[in-house]
Amino acid sequence: MPPTPPARVLVIVPAWNEQDSVVATINEIRTTNPSIDVLVIDDGSLDATAQRAAAAGALVCRLPFNLGVGGAMRAGFRYAQRHDYDVAVQVDADGQHDPSYLPTLVAALDDADVVIGSRFAGPDATYTVRGPRRWAMVLLGRVLSRLAHTTVNDATSGFRAADRRAIGVFAAHYPAEYLGDTVESLVIALRTGCTIRQVPVQMRPRTAGTASASPVRAAIYLFRAVVALTLALVRRWPTQVAANEPVGQAVDTTVTLPAGQSVGRP
Repeated sequence: MPPTPPARVLVIVPAWNEQDSVVATINEIRTTNPSIDVLVIDDGSLDATAQRAAAAGALVCRLPFNLGVGGAMRAGFRYAQRHDYDVAVQVDADGQHDPSYLPTLVAALDDADVVIGSRFAGPDATYTVRGPRRWAMVLLGRVLSRLAHTTVNDATSGFRAADRRAIGVFAAHYPAEYLGDTVESLVIALRTGCTIRQVPVQMRPRTAGTASASPVRAAIYLFRAVVALTLALVRRWPTQVAANEPVGQAVDTTVTLPAGQSVGRP
């Protein structure tokens, strides 16, 4: 019996005006596996994000205007589906996601369709959040844990891996609304028959740019989290999606090779 070939893994890096951090992110991803494919989704950046990503050796999908993380990730999942990848992993371009955890996330897909890198899991967890943002995370975690029949205490983590089944679901249904790319996407995965688990990870400060935070923004976050969860729960989704079932159509964008050559539609 011939040996099973290794899984084809695509790392999707959504990026908006991340020219100062995207190259370091790509290089760090490559240290985990020099042959791994990295697709940077340039989400309507106004700086040199796309050019620097291509020069660093990544595939680059340029969106004509800013769609947000959800829209960028849907484009990435459609590319992964069209090009027959076994696994797709989201790694943010700002340096907060540590690529050294990529093997852990991918290995955990042996027992689930979606794996979340949780900042709050494990005995060594040091990440803390206070105020309305923490209240929102606790609420989201409790509801999603009940739906998933397993612990989900970091529903807003974007550091995730998806297998073929989840790639098909997300290629067709990945939400673009704020918090939809994290909270609602998990509800969609569960409603379509996917299984979810989490693994402990450590996250880092941004290597470039400035994260926005204030009491007002925290209160708005809490309100939006509740709305996102409510909408996700009341919407109707397909009940089951087979692992190899084609779902949706490929996105009509252009992907550029590192050398600057166009490979057309993904």
